[in-house]
Amino acid sequence: MSDIGAMNTTYTATGLERYQVGVAHRQLHKFQVVKGDDPSVVQARARALAGQWDEAWRKRAALEKKQQDREAAARSVGEKKQIAAQRTEEAKQVIKSMSAILLHTLDIDDTIDWETLKDTSAYSVPEPVAPTPPSAPKKPAPPHEPQPADFQPKLGILDKLVSSRRQARTSEAAAALTEAHEEWTRAAAKLEQQHKSDLEEHAAAVHEHEEAHTAAVSRWQEEAAAFAKEQSESNLAVDRRRERYVQADPEAIADYCSMVLENSSYPECFPKSFELEYNPANRIVIVDYQLPAPTDMPGVIEVKYVASSDTFSEKLMAQRQRDQLYDDVLYQVALRTLHELFEADAVSALEAVVFNGWVHAVDPSTGQETDSCVVSVQASREEFLALGLRSVDPHACFKKLKGVGASRLYSITPVAPLLTMSREDRRFVPSRAVVDSLAEGDNLAAMDWEDFEYLIRELFEQEFAATGGEVKVTQASRDGGVDAVIFDPDPLHGGKTVVQAKRYTNTVGVAAVRDLYGTMLNEGANKGILVTTSDYGPDAYAFAKGKPLVLLTGGNLLHLLESHGHKARIDLREAKLLLGETTSS
Repeated sequence: MSDIGAMNTTYTATGLERYQVGVAHRQLHKFQVVKGDDPSVVQARARALAGQWDEAWRKRAALEKKQQDREAAARSVGEKKQIAAQRTEEAKQVIKSMSAILLHTLDIDDTIDWETLKDTSAYSVPEPVAPTPPSAPKKPAPPHEPQPADFQPKLGILDKLVSSRRQARTSEAAAALTEAHEEWTRAAAKLEQQHKSDLEEHAAAVHEHEEAHTAAVSRWQEEAAAFAKEQSESNLAVDRRRERYVQADPEAIADYCSMVLENSSYPECFPKSFELEYNPANRIVIVDYQLPAPTDMPGVIEVKYVASSDTFSEKLMAQRQRDQLYDDVLYQVALRTLHELFEADAVSALEAVVFNGWVHAVDPSTGQETDSCVVSVQASREEFLALGLRSVDPHACFKKLKGVGASRLYSITPVAPLLTMSREDRRFVPSRAVVDSLAEGDNLAAMDWEDFEYLIRELFEQEFAATGGEVKVTQASRDGGVDAVIFDPDPLHGGKTVVQAKRYTNTVGVAAVRDLYGTMLNEGANKGILVTTSDYGPDAYAFAKGKPLVLLTGGNLLHLLESHGHKARIDLREAKLLLGETTSS
């Protein structure tokens, strides 16, 4: 089943927050990063994509099991030949579907139905049912009450003749009756008391059941209310997203285009991975689309049953036909992507679409894996909507649109994309030299705060020069954000590191370290460095422990400068007097 990863926060080139979630399906070998600027919408899209893949896997597993059961149940040669014929027909249908990738989408409305992004499911946990109360205890039947008739004296002849004897027997019978009645009274009272106790225990048990049920219902109502609230908030986020799209918000346009391509259904061999960028200035969307490699294409065209070995033999498509199919499929995907984006553009936000098709494959000339752009095409809305896609030859149409690509796409010959996405962070600004102007007597704690940031950039640039690292300075803001970013290409210890410079005269508290950690996570960096002219409090060190954070004190900074041939000093008391403040940043 699909795995939906944790929500991550990144930043666009203009510094806006973006959210992304990775969705993976190991059995289908699929992975897609769902991006957007609203976490609720991103989560909803991730769930929808995971649902699509899960359904595809269920269908595939059901078909495979059906085929296995069919082959296992087959006994006669005739039955096995019939199975081979069915598998041949299935292989032909796969090839046919590959040849009709463009036509398939023409019968589908690619416009996003926003309501499908909403969660309309009912709360799945049933309301607790009241338990059957324990049965009331039955009142026990009382013992037989002694009656005078039960104690009549038995008189013999002498008893009848002698009155004293008769009176004695009568007295004995009366005494026995009295004793039996007293015993009966005690027994009846004991039974009555036991029944009363049983009734009290029953009442307590009924009350306990009722209280337990009331508590269970209360918990269920709270959980159902929480579910409804979360569902409502998620659905409201979809409505807000739709409103932003209708208002042609650039980020919303980009998200919408991503949703369109995510909804597009392709055969399992397609990676279905892409990145896109929308430029509101010229209303062009650029799509970098991951295409299948030639080796990913299906090749079985016939299955035969070989009676002599009791096996099934697969006949593969001729390599020439396979190459032709591959080229045809890639041209179709390019046209299909343009069609889907233009058709779904409900607010006419797209003036043109650029499709860059990339293939991850082994370069036959080097034997190394490589990513190559093999097709690139740009079309305006007007010229593309004038095409009759049901009747076009994909290759000829691609050329008509002045698309670029090798004459044989299956050769994976790279071409230059017509337009490429901007991957430069616009927060970066040109750097300026500061470190060479340092004198041995200069007090770093009293430096201009902006010069201090440039100093840190230069220092780290020298530190990482040996490994080919690159250090960028961001626009000055004094807001505790990123002051510099280090890109280290070292495959083992490198990656992206964010740097914050704090020209402080007082001890740095834990809040600054927390800010650094949050910035590191938001930037998708694997390390954070905080540099200060002072020192850190114990709570700051405690927070940084066990995290990929480096806290450099003023002493560390002076040592690092000296290791690169620069000398300076730090005098916090002097800096406070010069700056006229108790804390400087």
